Amino acid sequence: MSDQKDRMLRGELYQASDAELAADHEQCRLLVERFNASSVTQRDERRALLQQLLGSLGEDTEIKPPFQCDYGRLIHVGSRSFVNYGATILDCAEVRIGDEVQIATGVQLLTATHPLEPTARRNGWEYAESISIADGVWLGGGVIVCPGVSIGENTVVGAGSVVTRDLPAGVLAVGNPCRVIRDI
Repeated sequence: MSDQKDRMLRGELYQASDAELAADHEQCRLLVERFNASSVTQRDERRALLQQLLGSLGEDTEIKPPFQCDYGRLIHVGSRSFVNYGATILDCAEVRIGDEVQIATGVQLLTATHPLEPTARRNGWEYAESISIADGVWLGGGVIVCPGVSIGENTVVGAGSVVTRDLPAGVLAVGNPCRVIRDI
């Protein structure tokens, strides 16, 4: 494993232009391209492509194309979950999605981030922080989940919300930035 890939997986600053990371990204993009070009009638082929692409995929989970991700292998999706059209998962760090999670259209799960210091950014340094979505969560249309966020079991996040901090279990949260408005 290259030093830069190892740094990425440890959550440290790394260079995404690293040859091994670029090759991993290209392999992922080829699988994503095939998945997104597949026919609605090719259910078995779609499932096989997702099993090749993702780190793990639970039973009876459906992901609808178009779907986008960076590496794929760092994404783990539980059983009986549903990911609707247009999901983007930047998986430069691990993304764990539990069982029976509902992800609406246009949701973005973004582990990738950059240093605030401009010279480091200009020099191509970046890092990533894991995202965790617990069982039974529902993310409404267009929700953005930022790096390092965990969302507790059975929580509902309203459409268009930007989740910048962890959310506890069993709440309704909305807004930009997303805030808890009540228990459910």
